Amino acid sequence: MNILETIDTPIGSYAPDFELPGIDGQVHHLRRYLEKFRAVGVISMCNHCPYVEWYIDRLKKIQAKFAPKGFTLIGMNGSDGNHETRTSFENMKAFAERHNLNFPYLWDSTQDVTQSFGATKTPMAFLIDANGIVRYKGKIDNHPQDASAVGEEYLRTAIASLFLGQPIDVPQTEPVGTTLIWRN
Repeated sequence: MNILETIDTPIGSYAPDFELPGIDGQVHHLRRYLEKFRAVGVISMCNHCPYVEWYIDRLKKIQAKFAPKGFTLIGMNGSDGNHETRTSFENMKAFAERHNLNFPYLWDSTQDVTQSFGATKTPMAFLIDANGIVRYKGKIDNHPQDASAVGEEYLRTAIASLFLGQPIDVPQTEPVGTTLIWRN
């Protein structure tokens, strides 16, 4: 594993724009999502992370709950596919099919976008408003291994607050998950 210094995108700054291929065969542009949706959640994720496995159903529920209000999640795989073959583009397609993902899953093969966002773990959430400003980043909630546990629902609360025009009380949390694998 190679530790790489990330660029980081602070809360209140513009999210890095991107053009990334999706498992659907299309190229996805953040700018086009921002023209269409009131908010976008980018989730740094990969196919082999146990934390992603624990969170995948919760992410699908977040997508289903907020999509009618003008929200979409975007899964972004920025792990090194050369180091970890389970991270490959073909395995991303199998992962999405196995989990019946209801949101796009994109491949950041260069790791440039992942680095620009400042992602350090999988999963790690970034909530972006319609103007392209990062409003929340960090963990999805504070109970990764137990979906039924009562706890803080950081991402859900941030999305709801954003849609109500209210300040996000906790705009940043320390992510929990698997450390990203960087290319040498």
